[in-house]
Amino acid sequence: MPKMKSNRAAARRFSFTASGLVKRAKAGARHILTKKSSKRKRRLAQNGILGDCDAGHVRKMLPYGAR
Repeated sequence: MPKMKSNRAAARRFSFTASGLVKRAKAGARHILTKKSSKRKRRLAQNGILGDCDAGHVRKMLPYGAR
């Protein structure tokens, strides 16, 4: 049977932790940063974790990344 193809757009946006959770980047950290507080910008720079509902969709798009 041939290898399954992963969704390349999803592969660039999401990755997996060692325990299998889906990591994502937080939105809102690209531009218009002058009006945002330093605390808010620091938190936007950290990774976020997807919820279980959305993580299921990502696991289907990335068949070899999920455990």
